[in-house]
Amino acid sequence: VQLQASGGGLVQTGGSLRLTCTASGDTTSTTATGWFRRTPGKEREFVAAIAWRGSPTYYAASVRGRFTISRDNQKNTVQLQMKSLKVEDTGVYYCAGSVQNNYNEGHPRLYDYWGQGTQVTVSS
Repeated sequence: VQLQASGGGLVQTGGSLRLTCTASGDTTSTTATGWFRRTPGKEREFVAAIAWRGSPTYYAASVRGRFTISRDNQKNTVQLQMKSLKVEDTGVYYCAGSVQNNYNEGHPRLYDYWGQGTQVTVSS
């Protein structure tokens, strides 16, 4: 499976961006898709995840209420709608797919294939 992340860019504090993860290849074993980010000075951290069927969804506490993850299996896409962006949301965002059942624990090692990152920069 190959994943392609897109939609990053530069936005001011309080603004919005929508990231898209497009999958190609055999996704039949996928249990969930997640978004992670690497922010300056930090390890890669979990942002959100969505089960193959579209629910349940999971969010990091830092983004809950501001970010929304959704998927369209007909189009093989997963989107991350980000609102009320903060400077601390700046980083490289990665989408990842899991074939495991405990993906909701949010650890990167529970995800089996990764897309390239897309840069999100939030200016003050």
